[in-house]
Order: sequence, then structure tokens, then C-alpha cells
Amino acid sequence: MSQPIDWLSRLLELMTISGRLEVRCRYGAPWQVAYRQGAMGDIVYHVVLSGVAFVNDADGGVPQRLAAGDILLVPTGAPHLLHDGSGVQPIPATQRVGLNLTISENAGSGERLDMLCGRFILTPPHDRLLGAYLSSRLIVRGISSSPTLQQTATRHQLTSLVALMRVETSIESLGGHAMLNALSAALFTLALRLACESDEGPPGLPALGGHQRLAPALTAMFLDPAHPWTLPKLADLCHMSRATLARHFQRNLGRSANDLLLDIRMSVAADELKKTTDSTAAIAEVAGYRSEAAFQRVFKQHLGMTPAQWRRASRAADHERK
Repeated sequence: MSQPIDWLSRLLELMTISGRLEVRCRYGAPWQVAYRQGAMGDIVYHVVLSGVAFVNDADGGVPQRLAAGDILLVPTGAPHLLHDGSGVQPIPATQRVGLNLTISENAGSGERLDMLCGRFILTPPHDRLLGAYLSSRLIVRGISSSPTLQQTATRHQLTSLVALMRVETSIESLGGHAMLNALSAALFTLALRLACESDEGPPGLPALGGHQRLAPALTAMFLDPAHPWTLPKLADLCHMSRATLARHFQRNLGRSANDLLLDIRMSVAADELKKTTDSTAAIAEVAGYRSEAAFQRVFKQHLGMTPAQWRRASRAADHERK
């Protein structure tokens, strides 16, 4: 009998994700950090250790304030600008390349900022799954006005993890680079967990995951995507009407349950094509398709190539990385 797992663990099993801590910023105001458009598979992250930072609103609205303990995630490599909020011309920073990461500093004499910056790297097609279901900006707050016991426990874990990352960036020990990257990957999991436990975030997968009444449907789709799920069947699992389920998905996720199920199935199929030598027909069945032709058609529509082409391309990419 296989060990039962939760939907988030299954999602992270499906994805090939690595973490990379790249820069520790130590600035005095006025300062500014600008990120251009990056790779679509990147989720850039910033962890404020001390001080305050502001991130410009993507739609031109009021900048959002980040305080000590806050974590900002920016999916799909989207461009963004962080600054001290003063509006004063920033003092240029200098970079000092260390053994395990880069230290970026300036000569500003104003309020101090200490911040870790890195990225989570997802390989196709998993970047599509998370890119589509995370908001363009996700801020995981270090402090909540009304925390639950579960949130408090997760924040304590996150604080301990960040403290360990902080120590590792302050010393140049053997294995430090590998340690920081491993801690970054754990940071991703804890940040997503806390985002799912909070009701303060924007629509997206964390908002859906935090909706307890929808948990049975979410778990069913991730753990058994091959099952012929329909909206009525998923609604029955959640003890609600079909219309209510559809409304909750649209409001919390911004997409339908069928959209999510399709993306999960295509992620499962892509993962199987990459890891196994099973036939396309066998993988179609794992992904919930009785017709190989239908699977081939949907896969190509979703990923822009046939299953055979995807298998060759993914293995060639793996070979190049080695």
C-alpha cells in the first residue's frame, strides 16, 4: 500500500524544482534594485531580514511595503522594482563576489536594509502549472494580525530556516553553496504552505489550497488525476452544489476546476514521458485518457509538441545539463 500524501506534497513531487540563493543586499537608504524580465521558469524571491523595502505595483498602484520576515515571490520572471520608498536618487551599489553568493552593498547612510535574493527554477511544463496558478506577486507575511496555531507553527519553522540561511551567508564554509540551494528549495515549500494557511493572499493556488471546504476536490485531482472526475463528482466530495464549487474555484483560483485538472494531467504525462520508457498509450492511461489519439491531440495543444517530441527534447535538455 502506498503512503498517503497531501496535495501540496504531490504537487512538489511532480515538479522538478531547484532553489538558488544569489545575492545578499546590505543597503542604506536611498537604494533601489531593479529586476528585468527573466526566464519564464524562474520564480524570483526576496526575503527581508531587517529593515523595510517597497515593491512597485505591477499595475501602477501604490507600492507594497515589505517588513522584516516578509517574503516576496515573483513568478514567471516578471520584471519588478524594489526601493527604500524615499523617492530620492538611489546610491549605486557595488558587488563583492564571495565563495557562495554575491554581497551587494552601497554607501547609503539612511535606514538599513538586509535582504536575501534568489530564485526558484522550474523546468517545463511545471513552470506553466505554477506560473498560471500563482499570482504575479505573492507576498508571504512574516506577521499576521490574527494568526492561527497552524500559521504560528509554520512561521516559526520559516523563521528558523531563514535564520539558518542568514548564518550560511555570513560565513564561507565548505558545502555552503549546496547548503544554501537546499535551504532555498525548503523555503519554497514552507512559503507555499504558509500562503495556503493564510487568507490574506490574492487569488491563486494558495488561496484555493487555504479553502478547507475545497480540500477534498483538490486532493482528489492531485492524487488521482486519471480518475474520470466531473464537476458534480468533485462537488459531491466537498458536500456542495456544482454551481457553488464552480464559483469557489473561480473566485479563489481565477480558473475552473477543469482547467486545473487538465494542467495536472499534462504535468503527470510530461513527467512520465521524461522519467520512463513507457508507451504513449500507457502514459495516456496514467493521465486519464482512454484514447491515445485524444491524449496526443490535447498534449500537443497544451505543450506545443507531440509526446514523442517532448520526450526527446526533455532528455536532450537533461543530457546538456549533465
